[in-house]
Amino acid sequence: MICAPTPQGISEACRLLRAGQVVGMPTETVYGLAADATQDHAVARIFEVKNRPTFNPLIIHVASAVEALDLVEMSLEAQSLMEIFWPGPLTLVLNRKKDCPVSLLASGGLDTLAIRCPAHPIAGRLIREYGRPLAAPSANRSMGISPTSAEDVQASLGDQVPLIIDGGRCEVGLESTILDLSGDVPVLLRPGSILAESLEAIIGSVGRIKKDRSVSFPVKAPGMMRRHYAPHRPLRLNATDCHPGEALLGFGSAGSLPVILNLSEMADLTEAAANLFQMMRQLDRDPYTGIAVMPIPFTGLGIAINDRLQRAAALEE
Repeated sequence: MICAPTPQGISEACRLLRAGQVVGMPTETVYGLAADATQDHAVARIFEVKNRPTFNPLIIHVASAVEALDLVEMSLEAQSLMEIFWPGPLTLVLNRKKDCPVSLLASGGLDTLAIRCPAHPIAGRLIREYGRPLAAPSANRSMGISPTSAEDVQASLGDQVPLIIDGGRCEVGLESTILDLSGDVPVLLRPGSILAESLEAIIGSVGRIKKDRSVSFPVKAPGMMRRHYAPHRPLRLNATDCHPGEALLGFGSAGSLPVILNLSEMADLTEAAANLFQMMRQLDRDPYTGIAVMPIPFTGLGIAINDRLQRAAALEE
């Protein structure tokens, strides 16, 4: 059921969370499938609803940096980044405190925790009123297209989610940047709307994960699996033409190409990021047999957009 973010709606969401249920929650990035992060069975319900591999950790949402102090070991780098980018679309992977109350299932059994403070006012209200951290991955079937509206959540998960709080379209429309601060060197695990250059301006050099599948590394945060954010139909990238049966997703000037939807006619990467998942979802249906995406530059926010598209286009493993 989709409900308005009224005091009654927030109160009902809290009742369901206390009972170990999941709730659809708007954030500035994408809609989250929220559950009490301290209840093992509630976290397990997230995995059940999403059909998600349990080794892929969840992002833990808090209402403030002060609340994070109870969960993770706080480094000077983390404090500096939180002061500037929190609340906002930045997830930090930090070492768990020994007495951290968050379910180990939520962190994939690791000694680290992926944590962020969302900027969306409704998410903030819900977390504050509930009084405990919320585990909240994107509210869609695992590896599918992330939801940017309450209707997207309902279309993907149906009656498995008893309540979805309607916060309108997501402003950012792209999952958070994820930075690993649990080791000796900061490492960017997932690009997002907060760019690596912005992080480096605060804490210095940031490493990147190499996408070499011959090298194994622990999955410390969401979005690190090779295939993710995927539509049901095959996705073809850097398209300069359109094959029979394909729906063409444009970017910028398309000339004479038969574009069905355009991420941004003005080639604005911020607009493209906000439209990405919604437009992929619109094209992932009959009569189309595939989706072709025009080239998007690997600069600025385009790095994050291409990361999502490459994962969405990857073959099943």
